[in-house]
Formats: sequence, structure tokens, C-alpha cells
Amino acid sequence: MNFDDEDDDDSFMDWDGFDEDYDPEEARAEMEAENRRIKNLPILRKANELMELTQAIVETINKEDDVLMMHEQMLANAMMLAPKIVGAEGGDLYTLRMENAVIIKMHARELLAQTSYCKAEKLATPAYLNLLRDEIEQFRLLFVEWVNGFDKDNDAPDDWGLFY
Repeated sequence: MNFDDEDDDDSFMDWDGFDEDYDPEEARAEMEAENRRIKNLPILRKANELMELTQAIVETINKEDDVLMMHEQMLANAMMLAPKIVGAEGGDLYTLRMENAVIIKMHARELLAQTSYCKAEKLATPAYLNLLRDEIEQFRLLFVEWVNGFDKDNDAPDDWGLFY
């Protein structure tokens, strides 16, 4: 390897597109506004509610009876929802948003299935599990609306052939 100073040119940069009027305060204000928009998304608020409700329910599970450690699996699934929503919003490209959406769907459906297991094994109070199931259904409705709002034209093909 040769690390001489002759290779220190900036020819790889496209300086013509550089914004000379860049205002860091304006950029920070735009970023804060975007963070507020994401934080107030109904689907993200519902994901956070699902996490809190799941946490409350798994605290009632008798750990000695929970041979499959369902309490940990339920928490893991509930914990994945909000970060993946934020990731989808931050990525903005259709393919990235859809990849996150598929992961969200899988975790929400697994959490739903785990409520049935907990009910069958009498690990948690059925009324609490029914409440969680109802909340997951509300989340699903918000999810469908959210995914339908993705801009299919805003994408960069990734050559994997999905979502086209």
C-alpha cells in the first residue's frame, strides 16, 4: 500500500451540488420537526402502548411455569416494533420501508400467537391476553394504513427482486 500525498485530491467529490447556503440552525430545526413527526405517528404510539402492555402482562407470568420462557419471547417481539417503525421512517426508500414493515408484521403476528399459547397454558390472565390481542388488532389496522402510505416511486432498486 502506498499512502503518499499525491492521492489527496478531491476529484471524487461533486462540489457543484454543495449547498453554499447551508444553515446548521435550519437543518437542526428540520431534524427536530421530523423527529416530532415520527414520534407522533399513531402507529409508533400504538407500538409503544403494546410494549407497555406486554411488559405489564409478562410481569404476571409465574416464571417457574414458563418453561419456554414465553415472557422473554413476548418482550422481545414487542420491543422490535417501535425501532423498526422508526427505521422505516428514517430510511424513506420504498424497499427499506417494506423490509422493516415485513419484520414488524412478523413480530406482531408472533406476539399475537404467543397470547394464544399463554392462554392455553394458563400462564396469564385471559382478560389481559384478550386486551393485548385487541391492541394488536388496532395496531394491525394502523399498520395497513401506514404501509399504504409508502411512496412506491421513491426507491432505489436493490437487485433482489422484492417489492417491485
